[in-house]
Amino acid sequence: MNYPVELQYTKSHEWVKTEGDVTVVGISDFAQDALGDVVFVNLPGVGDEVTAEEAFGDVESVKAVSDLISPVSGVVLEVNEELLDHPELLNSDPYGNWLIKVEQVTDTEELLDAAAYEAFCAQEG
Repeated sequence: MNYPVELQYTKSHEWVKTEGDVTVVGISDFAQDALGDVVFVNLPGVGDEVTAEEAFGDVESVKAVSDLISPVSGVVLEVNEELLDHPELLNSDPYGNWLIKVEQVTDTEELLDAAAYEAFCAQEG
């Protein structure tokens, strides 16, 4: 498994990267591995509000449909439209393919650093 140290993580297996006033959100390597082959992604629209620890969309794989849980609260600035046509990109490069970019961000207290997230994943098996 890959746990880039420059990112922060959630216990629901999303990653977060802060770029100035914008927070970039994606799913972790652990998540894509557990999901299996991703076949569909449902994402919010630009301008939609997201709330920390609440679903903002879902990802469907050959195994199951899983909610995407927002790691922060804020307003969706941008959506990765490429994933709508090519959701499998999440499997091939989970850290290179983000889901949404969020601005006006609050509620970041629950984020884990890479070491804490790796330890959490090890407990989950």
